[in-house]
Amino acid sequence: MQERSCCGAPRRYRPAVGRRSGGAQNLCVFIDNIQDLVNNVYPDIHNISCKTISCFKERAILSPTNEQVDKVKNLILAKIDTPTQIYYSVDTVLNSEEAVHFPTEFLNSLIGCPVILLRNLNPPKLCNGTRLLVKSLKTFIIVCTILTGCDLPFQFKRLQFPVKISFAMTINKSQGQTFNVAGLDLSVECFSHGQLYVALSRVTSKQNMFVLSNDKKAVNVVYKDIL
Repeated sequence: MQERSCCGAPRRYRPAVGRRSGGAQNLCVFIDNIQDLVNNVYPDIHNISCKTISCFKERAILSPTNEQVDKVKNLILAKIDTPTQIYYSVDTVLNSEEAVHFPTEFLNSLIGCPVILLRNLNPPKLCNGTRLLVKSLKTFIIVCTILTGCDLPFQFKRLQFPVKISFAMTINKSQGQTFNVAGLDLSVECFSHGQLYVALSRVTSKQNMFVLSNDKKAVNVVYKDIL
């Protein structure tokens, strides 16, 4: 079966059935490997210069952990044949356990790449979790367009750019966002209350939720005491 994506390329999928008490219900589309997950969410991603703003605004890959998000990001970046600009940070994180709250030591970025804000800069438009698209790269400036709002390019002039490449993001970071197409990487299981529900409810159509799971099952963590 084929369906035309907003990026212009057809994607192939096979329907999957999730089990509940009381019967079966179509919940998502199961994917066999990480390469197929990327190809279904971002078809022809190697030709990133031809992608539109709406293409990145409407799609993302989700995962429970930052470690897995970085693996997906590196896999996608390896597919893109575009010059990369490297921005080094002059700051360091004293407590390595808190490093998840800060950008990595250096940011590999390229024009047309989606990024996500890691700090509140100018609420309510520029908040932690706002997704942006890189428009141009200069030595000390990154010019971006806000994906979740109007086309308002702005410039960062800081020692450390508070952004991270966001082809993929954690499930927790995706809360409050809606996508037309999304991938869910469950090679690492969900570990906190409601994570699986948050991930599966990010899309408006079940046929546009592509799930990578080792045995086509997932742990739905629910803490009954807080219900």
